[in-house]
Amino acid sequence: MNKILLILSFFVTGLWVNAQAFTDKALQQSATQLNTANTEGDFDKLFKKFTETKTSEKWQAGYYAAVSMYLKAELQLKKSPASAIEPNATAGKYALGASLSQPENPEINILLGLITLQSLQTGAYRYPSKGEQALSEYILKAESSEPNNPRLAILKAKSAEKSGNKTDADAQYQKAASGLDAAPGWGKQLIQTNK
Repeated sequence: MNKILLILSFFVTGLWVNAQAFTDKALQQSATQLNTANTEGDFDKLFKKFTETKTSEKWQAGYYAAVSMYLKAELQLKKSPASAIEPNATAGKYALGASLSQPENPEINILLGLITLQSLQTGAYRYPSKGEQALSEYILKAESSEPNNPRLAILKAKSAEKSGNKTDADAQYQKAASGLDAAPGWGKQLIQTNK
């Protein structure tokens, strides 16, 4: 009887490990789709995938859910700043959730900086000076651990654009473009729209 229970427990454990590996792979495959998504519907589908994925790294699912809503808001921002407020707020909610388990993660800090900057652009920030201060803090945190991150260059470029410094913005976009060619990840569509 004990042998049967032992064999059954190994079998169940094997199924669980296999299922977990499958969902982690599904998460990574969905993450690669962030660069090819180009409609609000695409971003909504990805958001749904990320929020429903059962993974061993829940913060990653939250991070990518936040990225998908940030990119959707970026798309809507071109049409109407008011329409970008809701997906921006959703992105902020998921990014903050991810930052609770990974507070020093530079990718999350960069995303929080991008979301904060986007909030300032939509006019949703109640106190813009506090938003500017938070943006500077996110940039400094990310710079201290990953100064050559291409998404950090995008954040700096967007911040320079907001300040009216087109020369610095162009240089940062160029740095981001070459960085994303060398190390894949989301963010390419943010460069294409700003060249």
